[in-house]
Amino acid sequence: MLTRLYQWTLAKAAHRHAERWLFAISFMESSFFPIPPHPLLGLMCLARPEKALRFGFICTLASVLGGLLGYGIGHFLYEALGQQILTALGLSAKFPVAACYLRDYGAEIILIKGATPIPFKLITITAGFVGLSLFTFLWASIVSRAFQFMLVGFLFWKFGRPIKAFIEKYLALLSALFLVLIVGGFIAASMLTGGVKKDDKCSHATMATLNATGAR
Repeated sequence: MLTRLYQWTLAKAAHRHAERWLFAISFMESSFFPIPPHPLLGLMCLARPEKALRFGFICTLASVLGGLLGYGIGHFLYEALGQQILTALGLSAKFPVAACYLRDYGAEIILIKGATPIPFKLITITAGFVGLSLFTFLWASIVSRAFQFMLVGFLFWKFGRPIKAFIEKYLALLSALFLVLIVGGFIAASMLTGGVKKDDKCSHATMATLNATGAR
C-alpha cells in the first residue's frame, strides 16, 4: 500500500496543478500523511529549476501550517484522534520518548529534527500533547522546515539540473553538519549555564513514566 501511495505522490509532479498537490502533501504530511513531500519537491525542482525557490517556499509554508494542525490534534484530540494516527503510522512506541524530549528540551528537538529522518508528524502531535509553547513551536518549525525545503530549492535554483547528483550525494552530509552545529551550540550553552545532565532519562521513557511525572 505504501508503495502505491508513494507512486501516486510522485505522479503529482506532472499534474497541471502540481503546486497545489505539493502544498497539500506537505500540509498533510505534518500531521497524518505517511509519505514526505521531499521526492515530489525534488522532481518538480528537477523539471523547473527556475521555480525551485518557489517550490521550496510552498513546501515550507504548507508544512508549518500542517504542523499547526498536528499541534492542535495533539493538544485537543490526542485520545480521540492523535493516538490512532500514531498507531496507524507505527509511531506510537516512539511517542513517550518524543514527549519526554520535547517537554525537557523544547525547540532543540524540533531544530535537530530538521536534520534527521524523525517523522515531523510525531513532533507536531507530541508538541501539542505536552503543551509546548506555541511561539516556540512555530519559530522552531519554520527554521527546521525551511532548512530542509529551502536548501533543496536554493540549490536547484542556483545550479539547475546538474545539482541533482550533488544533492543526492551530499545532502545527508550537509544535514549532519547542521545537526552538529545545532547540538554543539546547545551543549555549549548548557555547559555555560551548568545544565549538562549526566544521564539521558528520555531515551528510556515510557507512558508510565510520563504519567508519573506529568507530561502535560
